[in-house]
Amino acid sequence: MTPYKPDQIFVEHSVSESAITQNVLKQLPEIPVKHIDSTENLLKESQQWNPSIPVAKKSLILTRQKGDFFKACPAGQIKTGVSNVCCNYFVVNYASNCHMECSYCYLQSYLNFPHMVVYANSDDLLSELELILNQQPEKHLRIGTGELADSLALDHLTSYSIPLVEFFAHQEKGILEFKTKSNCVENILSLDHQSKTVVSWSISPQTIQQREEHKTSTLNERLKAAEQCVQAGYPIAFHLDPLIFYPNWETDYSALIQEIFDRIPAKSIPWISIGSLRVTPQLKEIMRQRFGKSFLPLGELVPCEDGKLRYFKPIRVLMFQKVLGWIQARAPHTTIYTCMETHDVWTKVFQELPPDEKKLGQRITQPLVSLG
Repeated sequence: MTPYKPDQIFVEHSVSESAITQNVLKQLPEIPVKHIDSTENLLKESQQWNPSIPVAKKSLILTRQKGDFFKACPAGQIKTGVSNVCCNYFVVNYASNCHMECSYCYLQSYLNFPHMVVYANSDDLLSELELILNQQPEKHLRIGTGELADSLALDHLTSYSIPLVEFFAHQEKGILEFKTKSNCVENILSLDHQSKTVVSWSISPQTIQQREEHKTSTLNERLKAAEQCVQAGYPIAFHLDPLIFYPNWETDYSALIQEIFDRIPAKSIPWISIGSLRVTPQLKEIMRQRFGKSFLPLGELVPCEDGKLRYFKPIRVLMFQKVLGWIQARAPHTTIYTCMETHDVWTKVFQELPPDEKKLGQRITQPLVSLG
């Protein structure tokens, strides 16, 4: 992975003394720092200046999250009212934006603030989580940090993972998931995690990683990091998402799954998600402009009820069924679920009606509940 290093750092006065801010400044003593009252002027300037995405990402903003960190994953009920199968997932947005350059990344068309942002008021995040978990009647909520940013790609600068892992180690009702395309696991290997943190990787065949996932860790680097986490006792998960349809996809994905299970014990993998390539029309146009050599926008993608473009349903079902079979042959007890798919696709793939979100969430986390 290409490590992130900004050209400039903006520090909001309200977080100038926070542990996260101090971690970053300690790691980057040579980078110019400007202290600001708020990010509003930076947002206005970026809208007027309209910098390219790579240029904007060279600015790192350390600011306060003024709203809620915690929210339900938006994958279930979406704006059009179309209901996708929901896995009862929750997210914590500790940061916003990613310095890596995956051609298909939805953040390119989603974020209105193009800079790299870290919410440095980590104490507020932990206090909010403690309040929510104490009030939660369910046994285990699965909470991820990888919705608007890679969970670990900035951890060499922020060390954000350390207080999070230490917090969840003592929680009876919460499970933390780090989702990453990096190999930045050094900070967490020696922590007492009590199996309450799952480290997961979004993963693709080497062909796709090299062509479409720029500045990310290689397939071998990700699997080596996963091996290190297994040695440290962490549960491991994988997200084969997005699945890409191309002439040699069956050979490449079958080999990918075999390599995963040749290197990572199935008993260490409580869940694997699978999802197909999905883009909005706006994102498809951005992909064409930014990644002229990418073949992804050239594929035959059709409009779906939620406004996204996907492969034809028979192609998606075929891919899911094939991948499901390859995984189950090596890991019959690992829970597999689809992400951002409709009830009818789920039924065709798994030959059963989808469970409701709470039952699916319980199915996914059950191995970790048993460990607890």
